[in-house]
This record gives sequence, structure tokens and C-alpha cells, in this order.
Amino acid sequence: MTSTTDQVAGLDDLAATTLLRFATAGSVDDGKSTLVGRLLHDSKSVLTDQLEAVEAVSAQRGQDTPDLALLTDGLRAEREQGITIDVAYRYFATARRRFILADTPGHVQYTRNMVTGASTADLAVVLVDARNGVIEQTRRHAAVAALLRVPHVVLAVNKMDLVGYEEAVFAKIAEEFTAYASDLGVPEITAIPISALAGDNVVEPSAHMDWYGGPTVLEHLETVPVSHDLTACPARFPVQYVIRPQTAEHPDYRGYAGQIASGVLRVGEAVTVLPSGRTSVIEGIDALGESVDIAWAPQSVTVRLRDDIDISRGDLIAPSASAPATTQDVEATVCHVADQPLAVGARVLLKHTTRTVKAIVKDIPSRLTLDDLSQHPDPGQLVANDIGRVVVRTAEPLALDAYADSRRTGSFLLIDPADGTTLAAGMAGEAFAAHAHDAETEAVQADDEGWDF
Repeated sequence: MTSTTDQVAGLDDLAATTLLRFATAGSVDDGKSTLVGRLLHDSKSVLTDQLEAVEAVSAQRGQDTPDLALLTDGLRAEREQGITIDVAYRYFATARRRFILADTPGHVQYTRNMVTGASTADLAVVLVDARNGVIEQTRRHAAVAALLRVPHVVLAVNKMDLVGYEEAVFAKIAEEFTAYASDLGVPEITAIPISALAGDNVVEPSAHMDWYGGPTVLEHLETVPVSHDLTACPARFPVQYVIRPQTAEHPDYRGYAGQIASGVLRVGEAVTVLPSGRTSVIEGIDALGESVDIAWAPQSVTVRLRDDIDISRGDLIAPSASAPATTQDVEATVCHVADQPLAVGARVLLKHTTRTVKAIVKDIPSRLTLDDLSQHPDPGQLVANDIGRVVVRTAEPLALDAYADSRRTGSFLLIDPADGTTLAAGMAGEAFAAHAHDAETEAVQADDEGWDF
């Protein structure tokens, strides 16, 4: 058995992880893909064959220098139109940190793609064209980052070379954006003046903006404090699979396998199984083929309990002292990602961690207008890229946390039961950190066929 001292040391190593997940967002022609390409190129994170391919395509277009945007815009339609359509993930590293980058589209009709890319991000880089300043799409991106509880936002004021590197232009944009994002509840905002095309303040400091004394984009990405310490949150263990070998070697073995979503599990700890509410004690934890006394998020382990309880995939094991409440009435903010509308009365499947249950959309109290954060009351339905408040009634109780407390156990998907299409991505609880939702909901009677609950 691994010693407790070694296990705790591993816990400290996890808290000191050097991985940063970040997403980029910007309006069309703000230079977002160029920024990402410049970041990869100047940090020497581009393979030789990739760079040669970009240089060849650029030369065919008659360009004297490589079009670095091609490093991320990989789809043919993206290259032809000069826009980003789908989320592109890039993995790179420097001597100080490892990165997972999600390059998200800037078009209004691809808002759902930004939600996908930013849903797991620790930081969002929002680009602004220095000539245009803060526009509606900029506010929209800030609102999405706030909705998804992205803890760090970088405002990259791009194309400073086209405004003569004027400090006053940058200061005005930074002040306006910071005030708006702060009102949304974004906890940290950092503004950086850059020229992605020329490379100013992306990886190397700019020689044209001596009035700016802050970090470059890469320096900020390398040094921003990011906590991956999921162990500070209450423990949540969604059961993925029940292991019962029933062999001569393990005749009575019964283990519950899954990935710890948050927190720490310890042998001897009293736990509650949800939604049944049955209680037991952790008798053993198996990780990587050996027994351990302690395990923490995001480890994949097998948990053994002292009592023989009926547990199956979708159940949640949590410490009894901090077990979440269960509910069948889910109030949440959702981003509608499907082409087909989501209407009041719709029968859906709700997938939360490893649990999938039948549900009915009881109400859609409002649709959010991201341009000015106004609420459009009683829209009746949500269409692609809409963000709105919903009330969903589930057939079985769910152990949901608020999304503000846990992005893992506070999120869910709404799925079309007919073909398995994902309809909406949901965030339980209040919408914005700084704005409470007071709208009251009305009950809608459901019809028969097993969906009335």
C-alpha cells in the first residue's frame, strides 16, 4: 500500500500543476487567428513541416510573408473565407508552463462554438481591433466568459500599429471593457496592447510602446496564477461502472469505478450515495492496481464500501458531511447549440456527469440579449446560439451543485431523445456572479407517454 505521506506529496504536486487551458475570442478580422499563429510561431511551438505548408499556401496567394492565421484555421472553408468556423485546439509548451489553447470563432452565429471552447478554460483572451474599440461582439464575448465563470480575462487590444501605437487609444478601450466585464462579475481583467501581425507584445516586448510596462501576452499566460486545486472543493464521485469479477481470486469483490470530479476521498470516511440517500463508509480505494488510503480529483479510482448497497452507473458518492441536496426541478442558464429550437414542453434527456434521466422543459422565463444583458421575457423557445434561463423537471432526482461552485457537477447537457443530438449546454444556478435572477416560473402541464412527472 502506498504511504499516506507519498499520497499527500502527490496532492501537493497536483496543486502546483503547470497546465493552463485558455480560449481566444474576437470579432471577425480582429486578428485572432493571426495572434494565435504569432504566439505559436514566436514561442517556437510550430513544427517545421507545418510552417513550410503555411509558407507554401501564403506564397500561392502572392503574400510575401507567411500568413500565420493558417496555423489555426485548418478547415478549407475557414481558409477560403478568412474566418474561424470551428473550435481548433492546439497544444504547446514553454519552459515555464504547458498550454491547451482553444481558438474559437468570432461570428455571432458561432456563439455556441465559443461556449464549447471556453467551458473548460482557466483564461479567455478577448481581442479588440484598436480602430473599432469595444463593439457588440466584444461585449458578447465578455458575457459568455462571465457566464462560464472563466476566472481570468485578457483584453488584447490588437492592431495598435494601425493607430500609431497611441497610448490614449489603448487606455480608452481598456477602461471601457474593464468597467463592462467587472459589472458582469469577471474577477480579473488584464489589458495588453499588441500588434499580432508585427509581433508587438505577443512574445517579445514592443519597441514602439515604451509607455506600456506590463507583460507580453505569453509572459502573462506563463505567470498568471491558476488554481487546479479541485481538492479544495467538496468531494464528488460519479459512479461510471460497477466492478464485480466474481472469480475464485475475488469472489466477493464489489467496486465502484469512476473519476473523482472534485475533492478528496479517504478510507474510513462516511459517505452518502445519491440520489438514494443510503449511507456507508469507504472501506478501500484502488488506484493504478494498488490500494491507497487517499485519492483526489481528477484521479480515476475504484471505491469499495463497507456495506452492500444497490449502486449503479449514474449514482454519486459524496462525503456525508458535505453531500449535495437532490432536486427534480433544475433552474439553469443554457446555451442552445442545436439547429432545432428548444420549446416549452419539450421532452428531453438530461445528462449530468454519468447520469442520464428523462426531463421536460417546464418553462423558458427569459432569453438573454448579450449586447446589453437585457432579458427578453417569455420567449417561448430558444434557437441556435440563444442563451436563456430554463426550468427543467426531471423524472428522477439529481445531485446538482451550482455551476458557480463546481463547473463539473454544476453543468449538464440537454439531449434529443429521438436521435441523441445535443440540444443545449446548461449551467445550474444563477447566471452571472454579480446579477441575481429573480424571475418567477410558471408550471406547464406535461402530457402522457411516460413523461408526466
